[in-house]
Amino acid sequence: MIRTEHLLTLSLNIRSTYLLGAVNGGNRRIVSVPDGSFDGTRLNGIVEPGGVDWVLDKPDGSLNIDVRLVLRTDDSELIALRYTGIRHGPPEVLERVARGEPVDPADYYFRISPQFETGSTRYAWLNNIVAVGRGFRRPAGPTYEIFEVL
Repeated sequence: MIRTEHLLTLSLNIRSTYLLGAVNGGNRRIVSVPDGSFDGTRLNGIVEPGGVDWVLDKPDGSLNIDVRLVLRTDDSELIALRYTGIRHGPPEVLERVARGEPVDPADYYFRISPQFETGSTRYAWLNNIVAVGRGFRRPAGPTYEIFEVL
C-alpha cells in the first residue's frame, strides 16, 4: 500500500500559445504560464511569470505535458517545479474541456509527476520527496492537487 499526504494545490493561469505544428509523435504547442498560486499546509505562495508548458497533442487524443515553473513562497523563497504528465479521456469529454466548460475531473484522466528543486534551507526537504498529482482544467488554466508519497 502506498500512502500519500496532500502537499499543495497549484492553480495556474495560461495565456499565449505557440503552435509549432506536426512533430515526431503529434502536434506541439508551447503555452506560457504567466502566473498562478499554490497553497498547502507547509508552503504557500505565487507562481512567478515565465513558466512554460510544452504540450504534445497525440493522434489518439491524449496529450503529454512538460511544465517548468518558479514558485515564490510567502516568505520569499524560490522553488523550481518541473512536472510531466498525461491527460486523456473520451473525445466528447475532452471537447468540453477544450471549450472551457466545467467537467467533472472524474470523467477524464489527468495526472502529473512533479519534481521540486530549491536552494532554500527551509524548503530543502522538497529536494528529497516523490510527489504525484491529479489535475483538472478550469477555463483560465489547470489546477492540480499534489501529494507527497510517504
